[in-house]
Amino acid sequence: MKTAATPEHVAIIGSGVSGLTCGVFFAERGFRTAIFAEQIGQQTTSGVAAALWFPYDAEPIAKVIPWALATYKVLVDLCKTARTGVSMINLCQYCRTGEIQIPDWVSVISTEVEKSLTFSDSAFSDGFSLKVPLMDTSIYLNYLADRFQEAGGTINEGVRFEKLEGVDFKFDLVLNCAGIGARELVHDVDLEPHRGQVAIVPKIDNLACAVVCDDAPLMYAIPRTNDCVFGGTNEISDDLNVDPTSTSRIVAECSRVLKINKPPVATGRVGLRPFRKSGVRLEREKLLDGRTVIHNYGHGGSGFTLSWGCAREVVDLALSSRND
Repeated sequence: MKTAATPEHVAIIGSGVSGLTCGVFFAERGFRTAIFAEQIGQQTTSGVAAALWFPYDAEPIAKVIPWALATYKVLVDLCKTARTGVSMINLCQYCRTGEIQIPDWVSVISTEVEKSLTFSDSAFSDGFSLKVPLMDTSIYLNYLADRFQEAGGTINEGVRFEKLEGVDFKFDLVLNCAGIGARELVHDVDLEPHRGQVAIVPKIDNLACAVVCDDAPLMYAIPRTNDCVFGGTNEISDDLNVDPTSTSRIVAECSRVLKINKPPVATGRVGLRPFRKSGVRLEREKLLDGRTVIHNYGHGGSGFTLSWGCAREVVDLALSSRND
C-alpha cells in the first residue's frame, strides 16, 4: 500500500515479461503506472521464449534461486486460471554424456523427482524429470498486459529513450526493465546478447512432456496449447535474422530425439537473451535529475523464471526508497 512517502507515478521501460510483471505489481497496488517500449507482446524477446520455468543462463545463483522459487509459487497459483496460459508440465531434463546433476533447489519444490531415461536410446546418457510451470507466451504475455491495463496501467508502444532522464518528469520513479536494450540505454558493457533461435511447429501427437538437453547441441521440445516450440541456440550474437541452417539442425535434432518425421515449420523466431556477466542487475540508484531509478535486467534465459520474485524485490526497493 502506498503512503505519503512513496512515489505516485511510475514509468517502466520495457514491455517484456519483466516490465509487464512489474507493471502488474505496481498498478494493482494503486500506483499510476505506464509502460514505454519500442515493441510489445509477441515482438519482444519474451515472445520468442519457450518460457519453461527453470533457472537457466543467469547469475548469481545465490540470488537467482530465491527469485526463481518465489516466482514458482505465483505461477503454480496462476495454473488454477485457464486464461493465464500457465500450466504444469513434466520436464524431462537430460545430458548426453555421464550423469546429470540434480540441482539442490529441486527438493524445495518437489518430492517427486525421478530419474528419467524415456529417450535414452536416442541420444542421452542420463536424466531426471519433475513438474514445473510452463507459460504459453502466446497467451501469458497478453494475460499480463490485460491484467496490467485492467488495474489502470497504460502501455505506450513505439517509444525509445536515449537516456533514462528522457522519461517525462511527472514520473517520480523509473523502472529499467529494458533487457538487452539496457546496453545502450545505460551503457552497460556487462550485457551480452545470448542469441536464441527457435522453430514453431504444429502440435506433436503424444508429446505430453517438455524435453530439454543443455549439452551441445542444445535441444528442447516444448509442447504448447496450439503448437510446439523446437530449439535451440545459445550463442553470443546480435543477429536477429532467422538462420535456415540452424532451423534445419534444430528440427532434425528434435525429430530424431522424439522419433518422429520432421514436421513443417510454421515460423522461425530469434530473441536475444540479456545475459549479464556480473549478474542480474536489481538495484536502486539516483538519476542525474534526482529521481529514483530501479534497474531490473540481465536475467539471461531466466526472465520468466525470475519475473515475480524480482518484481516483488523491485516493489520493496521502491517502498523503501524515500526512507533512505
